[in-house]
Amino acid sequence: MTAVLAVDLGKTGCRAQIWDATAGAAVAAGEAPGAPGLAESGGVAAAVSSVLGAARPLLAHLGGQRLACVCVGAAGAASAPAAAREFAGLLQEALPTERTAVTSDAVTAHAGALGGSTGVVLAAGTGAVTIGLGAGTFTRVDGWGPWLGDEGSGAWIGRAGLRAALRAHDGRGPATALTEAAARQFGPLEQLPHAVGGTGNPARAAASFAPAVAGAATAGDAVAAAVLREAAGALAEAVAAAARTVGGRDDGPVPVAVTGGLTHLGAPLTGPLHALLSRSAPPLEIRPALGDPLDGARRLALGGCAAHEPFLVRAGRTAVPAASP
Repeated sequence: MTAVLAVDLGKTGCRAQIWDATAGAAVAAGEAPGAPGLAESGGVAAAVSSVLGAARPLLAHLGGQRLACVCVGAAGAASAPAAAREFAGLLQEALPTERTAVTSDAVTAHAGALGGSTGVVLAAGTGAVTIGLGAGTFTRVDGWGPWLGDEGSGAWIGRAGLRAALRAHDGRGPATALTEAAARQFGPLEQLPHAVGGTGNPARAAASFAPAVAGAATAGDAVAAAVLREAAGALAEAVAAAARTVGGRDDGPVPVAVTGGLTHLGAPLTGPLHALLSRSAPPLEIRPALGDPLDGARRLALGGCAAHEPFLVRAGRTAVPAASP
């Protein structure tokens, strides 16, 4: 068995899967809490802890065999290359593997969603980043983290919803069901700043309110609906910016896939988002995602995505295992 470990490390959760490249099938899968991001203070240590928490219970399925490669798509890797190298080295020491590869979770999302092909992928979860890959071109739009960017992300939606709740509570904004929803989820509103900012992962805490915003919008709350329309506008702007770099002038529509946990918020977000994308310039071809970031990490571990290879940090032996069909 030629086994690889694929890991999707986000700010909310960490998913791991052992894949048997010889049989072309998953062997085992596990989950653990996520980490704040490699660029954050203590981010590397938190990332190692999260990956080991998800991966170690799976190692018994190897029967004592070493992994051919561990590939991790990690939040924050793109903006902290030194941290990504340190992270790869620590995983190389901590896991029974010949090689380790670390890249941005947006890169694994791109490889999974478009099957290793070129185009644009919007990866929207707790954070948000758009990756465009073309013939010799690469662009990354947003993904600047919860304080300076990630516009339209789960954390952004959650914060906007909580701000609207507090504005209504103060009498500075229109009444909204979000006020009651915030109190129900976090407790008295007077304690809301600490309930969100006092956690070890404020972005994850804020993002946990995004489903409540979507629920209020579905129930007809105008304030919540406006938050999601604004989020859709920010996400659509990022996709259009990436598409302009990738191509679309005489080459036909730019392939675009949308992936990430934010898609589960449903029509209040995806409706206005797809409407905006359908009117984008250059024209876009919206495709269903072929796979998720775990699929992308598996593809990258197997060395089958030449266009993505420049964006990986590798530790251990340089040879790559043969790609599966």
